[in-house]
Amino acid sequence: MARVPHAHAFAMTELAWLLSAFLLVAALYGSVGHGGASGYLALMALLSFAPETLRPTALTLNIAVSTLATVLFFRAGHFRAALFWPFAATSIPCAWIGGRLDLPPVVFKLLLGLTLAFAALRLLLPERPRSAATSHPAPAARPQLPPPLSASLPLGALLGLLSGLVGVGGGIFLTPLLILARWADARTAAAVSAPFILVNSIAGLAGQSRVLERLPTAWPYLVAAVLLGGFAGAWWGSRRAAPAALRPALALVLVVASLKLILG
Repeated sequence: MARVPHAHAFAMTELAWLLSAFLLVAALYGSVGHGGASGYLALMALLSFAPETLRPTALTLNIAVSTLATVLFFRAGHFRAALFWPFAATSIPCAWIGGRLDLPPVVFKLLLGLTLAFAALRLLLPERPRSAATSHPAPAARPQLPPPLSASLPLGALLGLLSGLVGVGGGIFLTPLLILARWADARTAAAVSAPFILVNSIAGLAGQSRVLERLPTAWPYLVAAVLLGGFAGAWWGSRRAAPAALRPALALVLVVASLKLILG
């Protein structure tokens, strides 16, 4: 398929389907406090967008959705600053460094493909049930302890560097880490991941040059679509159970895009 970096390359019907897909991805990711960069990258990879448009487009859309998610999850009372700052302190400068690096196309495609594969696996993993969603008492869980700085600082640096290199915010890695290590429950992990994604996306974008020149001409329409979807998803996820029915479908898109990038 020919590369399609610009809006005028689409017929109106194709553009409508594209915007609907971005809206849906933003809603699903926003419901768990994510900006959706891995989903946007998958869609753009499947449509063979020009490689130079991938990172700046994904990061700018990430900023839009993660800003909404940050505000809504914060207002819902789930944010924990003490959990957020140790990771963010080292991730921000490393995301900026990653954004400044231009990997060889083969290496970038491989790294992006592996990132999308991880994101697909993350979507297929079952969420831990919330006690509020059932009338039965929740089983006793081990207490959630804050991570030691010896763990959060280097992990933040690693996630920030990877975020800047690939064009994601790092939430697809941070959220499962917080939950599996029992440093946070699902909603607190989402509330911490949203600003983590926001600051890393800003830092990664700041590290890149000629950002405005690399954005596709469809960008304003994409922003409008992800803002609408992201608001709906973040509002739902911050106050009610997050929707799960579309997770397998999105995981399939990520897998197909991952194979397309890795296998060429």
